[in-house]
Amino acid sequence: MSQTIAVLDFGSQYTQVIARRIRECNIYSKIFHYSTPVKELAKENLQGIILSGGPSSVLRKDAPLPDKKIFELGVPVLGICYGLQLMGKVLGGSVEKSERREYGRGTLTLKRKSPLLKDLPKQLKVWNSHGDKVTALPPGFKAIAATENSDYAVIEDAKRKFYGLQFHPEVVHSERGIEILKNFLVGVCKCKQDWKMSDYVDTVIKEIQEKVGDKRVILGLSGGVDSSVAAALIHKAIGSQLTCVFVDNGLLRLHERDRVEELFGDHFHIDLRTAKSGPRFLKALKGVTDPEKKRKIIGKVFIDVFDEEVKKIGDVDFLAQGTLYPDVIESVAIGGNPAALIKSHHNVGGLPKRMKLKLLEPLRELFKDEVRALGKALGLPDSMIWRHPFPGPGLGVRVLGEIKKSYLDILRQADHILLEEMKRTGYYGKVWQAFCVFLPVRTVGVMGDERTYDYVIGLRIVESLDAMTADWAHIPHSVLQIISNRIINEVKGVNRVVLDISSKPPSTIEWE
Repeated sequence: MSQTIAVLDFGSQYTQVIARRIRECNIYSKIFHYSTPVKELAKENLQGIILSGGPSSVLRKDAPLPDKKIFELGVPVLGICYGLQLMGKVLGGSVEKSERREYGRGTLTLKRKSPLLKDLPKQLKVWNSHGDKVTALPPGFKAIAATENSDYAVIEDAKRKFYGLQFHPEVVHSERGIEILKNFLVGVCKCKQDWKMSDYVDTVIKEIQEKVGDKRVILGLSGGVDSSVAAALIHKAIGSQLTCVFVDNGLLRLHERDRVEELFGDHFHIDLRTAKSGPRFLKALKGVTDPEKKRKIIGKVFIDVFDEEVKKIGDVDFLAQGTLYPDVIESVAIGGNPAALIKSHHNVGGLPKRMKLKLLEPLRELFKDEVRALGKALGLPDSMIWRHPFPGPGLGVRVLGEIKKSYLDILRQADHILLEEMKRTGYYGKVWQAFCVFLPVRTVGVMGDERTYDYVIGLRIVESLDAMTADWAHIPHSVLQIISNRIINEVKGVNRVVLDISSKPPSTIEWE
């Protein structure tokens, strides 16, 4: 059994980032609801516990609190942000509302040596996000480092191996944050850095087998990375008990259906059924302009189609989906945590409350880069693993406003040209995502000395590591010029191409 670092989730949107950073150190991590009883945690091969940040205040009467016996397990504990404040309050210190809140970059100054800050410089730039602060340390604790507004930005009880960080070492904005986490994991917890993705494959396969038993599973296969990896993983676990259904919803990229049928039906020999339902989706979406309503409608029709396919196939108990953590953390609170709603995703928000099938989501705790590593461990080809993300609602959220077949036809052609040129110039593999957006506005143009009044295509090309944050990619002007010229010259109905140069946050990667 792998050595495990338990991450107790108090509702921070960075909780999964913490777990991901731990895995990057080749150490197995597992997320638990903050209220998980100690007897449940004790069943794991625990080497340490990390208390996440969170949006609440420990000063509130209904503040989320863990089982206090976690401090009696005899394993090291690291509190981050809310986690530090919680330790301060629960273990006998004092926490108060700060006169000056700390958000964004700050300067951390080391005051004394600590195994947590081993081999680090005297000053570091760190990322803060808190409104409370510890004003009196619990018995046994000492202050290790301070920021401009907090004397207790890093604290430790060396005897019990309890540590606290007021800032967020897990985010890329915190200078050498990964080294701080590694000092805790390896230096304090004495973890062996021997966990790898193949171990995760074995773990998840066992979980799938235990959950499914001898039942049948149906999976919505889109041909994208997420559903493809999910299909390969589940097929490896239960073989012929899996049936994949490819729903042609009329919102797909050019030649998408042909590629999926060839790859999974002919090459991988997975039981694949194709549901040609494009007209049905477009009819349900007619006249709808609100992005959330579009997502919900697409999700509902998607499930309706599945219900019909289930009746054709026979007894099926599980619906499998390639839902990833970024889909979940931006949509609902996992396990009841207080994570904030940002927007619903097709895989999550579109599901009706009463669904006839049980859900199977084996990728639910992974980021996109981890899914790709999983796909590689499963032996999937690079051409599939490195495909750019494609949203569940497909082009339905890349046509702004009402969806019309004529708009989709224009967008498909433009998107095909963009991807073709990105691949030809070698930039496809250098960016996270590249796609076109159809803007339902018309602008004046001149073609062959004649006035035109046609539509606009937006180019969205971004760089990212995990889709939680993203920045627009600086593609050479010469490449953008070719893309723009080809789209305007080859796609009838377009006379203008624009480039989206906004970052996430404050924008999202998709436009809807």
